[in-house]
Amino acid sequence: MNNLEHLRAAERALLEIFYGIDAQVKHNLQRVLNAFRDHHLGSHHFAGVSGYGHDDLGRDTLDQVFAQVMGAESALVRVQIVSGTHAIACALYGVLRPGDEMLAVVGSPYDTLEEVIGLRGQNQGSLIDFGIKYRQLELTDQGKINWQKLSTAIQENTRLVLIQRSCGYSWRSSLSIDEIKRVVEIVKQQNPRTICFVDNCYGEFIDTREPTHVGADLMAGSLIKNPGGTIVTAGGYIAGKADLVEAAACRLTAPGIGSAGGATFDQNRLLFQGLFLAPQMVGEAMKGTYLTGYVFDKLGYAVNPLPLAPRGDVIQAIKLGSAKKLLAFCKAIQQSSPVGSYLDPVPDAMPGYESQVVMAGGTFIEGSTLELSADGPLREPYIVYCQGGTHWTHVSLALQVAIEAVGEF
Repeated sequence: MNNLEHLRAAERALLEIFYGIDAQVKHNLQRVLNAFRDHHLGSHHFAGVSGYGHDDLGRDTLDQVFAQVMGAESALVRVQIVSGTHAIACALYGVLRPGDEMLAVVGSPYDTLEEVIGLRGQNQGSLIDFGIKYRQLELTDQGKINWQKLSTAIQENTRLVLIQRSCGYSWRSSLSIDEIKRVVEIVKQQNPRTICFVDNCYGEFIDTREPTHVGADLMAGSLIKNPGGTIVTAGGYIAGKADLVEAAACRLTAPGIGSAGGATFDQNRLLFQGLFLAPQMVGEAMKGTYLTGYVFDKLGYAVNPLPLAPRGDVIQAIKLGSAKKLLAFCKAIQQSSPVGSYLDPVPDAMPGYESQVVMAGGTFIEGSTLELSADGPLREPYIVYCQGGTHWTHVSLALQVAIEAVGEF
């Protein structure tokens, strides 16, 4: 088969799955529309305030809308949150105190959290610097949660359990909502006071439920990923139980200010519109991951998730096996991008990452991973993580170039 034939065969094979994704998009969009209607969203909510950000009606309404959509008591949606890592850090610093233990239950956390925890770096004010203990449960040989060890893992001082939904830069399946629900139930059986916190980056609107719908106490993510709908220019969110969200807000701003501060710089319309677009954009990205996984599996590459497996996020990992192929794949994605197609991605050190990373993504919002992008650490076994896509047809066009660039395994 030539490149075009591979893609056409994949598109035909995935028609039923694509139809199912469209049905899920419809369900999630209804969830968003219900929240907009229930909170009487009007054009007056698009106006912003300056300075301290006090009495911002649009921002406060967005918090309420977001909380309803996410099945949470409360939410904090702020453009002052610079990334998903920042949102997660605010949540962790908000609820953890010296002597507490944080237990990661899905193996090693994403690279950018290592310095937040204190596994890398020194004298930066990490959690470990502040006397917070850290422990992690390793995955099984099959890359799954070790349910047996988890059933006895919670100690008296285990204040928080970290549940990373997405695979990150590890070769494992991203968690489903049902798996997150099971983790929460097992943890709460051992200690009802232990906080179940979910790093929800890349996972919003993948399912018809979010982690806070199934018992998670707190979660956080980035607005330049799924919930920003590809048009929000910056920001992040924290959602969950009201007292925990406010504790995180006090770390973003200051004690005594909490969620009452933070001007939105006339971004309210984009924040609302991005949330409205998010279910559709995530659906398109999901179609793109299925297409990518299906085609590269047929070319002989190991892929994760498997071609027809349910998705837990908008990421498709491909084990390319060499630095040359990793660079070629990323170059192909960059060449197929609407912005900066003339640029060649090169490996470089990135803040928060242990290894050099090559990143491709000619996106309209810098760093947006709901728009089509690809990246990977320059280390064996040279896995590329391809994510996003505002419409699956763009992913298909980019894959034509990528297949040509790397060839069969």
